[in-house]
Amino acid sequence: MNKAQQIKNKLDEAGIRYWAGDNISEVLEEGDKEELINNATTAFQGVLDALVIDRYNDPNSKGTAKRLAKMYFNEIMAGRYDAMPNATAFPNDSDDRYDGMLVVRSELRSMCSHHHQPVAGVAYIGIIASDKLIGLSKYTRIAQWCARRGTLQEELANDVAREIQKATSAEHLGVYIQATHGCCENRGIMAHSSLTQTTVLKGAFKDDVGTKKEFFDNIKLQQEFAPR
Repeated sequence: MNKAQQIKNKLDEAGIRYWAGDNISEVLEEGDKEELINNATTAFQGVLDALVIDRYNDPNSKGTAKRLAKMYFNEIMAGRYDAMPNATAFPNDSDDRYDGMLVVRSELRSMCSHHHQPVAGVAYIGIIASDKLIGLSKYTRIAQWCARRGTLQEELANDVAREIQKATSAEHLGVYIQATHGCCENRGIMAHSSLTQTTVLKGAFKDDVGTKKEFFDNIKLQQEFAPR
């Protein structure tokens, strides 16, 4: 029984779901990922063989199976196998506490779980500060951790909102994601100008017109001054 099957058995026994967008790090032990990469290398060799690619004599295809396996586990789907980034919280409860809105722009790379095509975009994460704050870089680290999986943009927006809310305890939160999808650009309709937007709003971001407007006004400002 290979390592992948052993881990599937552990997940099934624990009742843990392991869909493309799920994180399974809690059942992984030291050395497991390396063994999974070896399993995947063998599987990718089979895919190359099925595609009738000469992986023995073609200099561009030698080692491709191992490169693919490492890329999946260490890069484009790393968010499935790595634990959530540490997001140390700092108290925000002094007399001069910050109680305004904070909006962070986070670049994202993800992968469509339907066709395993790349997704590239930006998440705008807004909160109204509560009793604790996290470092600014942590918003992007958490968002990228959520994105580095096989996912749909609608699911990704919900995942980012949930994890940011856990890290900050913010009651009022908004997540706006704008992305391009390889499954629309590289295949099918070949729509190279395709752009998808998804929004998750909670608390005042959803219920208060002024808060919602401030959030989207901040997004417009960030888009205007974003590097091109």
